[in-house]
Amino acid sequence: MMHTTPMPADIGLTRIAGPTGRMIRIGQWLNGNGFADYEHAFLVLPGGTLLEAEPGGARIRPLEEYTHSRVLYVYPPGLTGQQRAAVCAAARRYVGVPYSFLDYGAIAAHRFRLPLPGLRRYVASTRHQICSQLVDQCYQDAEVHLFADGRWPGYVTPMALYGLLARGEQVLAA
Repeated sequence: MMHTTPMPADIGLTRIAGPTGRMIRIGQWLNGNGFADYEHAFLVLPGGTLLEAEPGGARIRPLEEYTHSRVLYVYPPGLTGQQRAAVCAAARRYVGVPYSFLDYGAIAAHRFRLPLPGLRRYVASTRHQICSQLVDQCYQDAEVHLFADGRWPGYVTPMALYGLLARGEQVLAA
């Protein structure tokens, strides 16, 4: 589901310009998510704030920093007020969690079924999260499971969130 006025627990999807955005687009393409304009995901929190994964660690910032950006706000159908509150409560526990571009490589290795023993354990144990993993984890902690396609926890990109919540796709992860 989508709307234009962000509410707590909404997921903001936006574009990242420049070399970083291009690297993320390539990573998403390798992961089978296409080559479209959503390279970043963040979680809307109460009080006009948001939680987002950044190279220096996840942080809470003012939502107004995205006022002049093209942001698509999405959320799962049927999300209740109680679930929204639980997602936002879970989000605060992730402030400072480190970011890792290597997770795009791990997701791609899983997609291509490369024989890398311990890959799933590695992604789960490093406590590094890309932006979309962070958003998905906050929902999982609130017992709201976005994906019902059997994917491993942590194997989600911004475009996977777009495909699921904006286009309504529920494709089986490779």
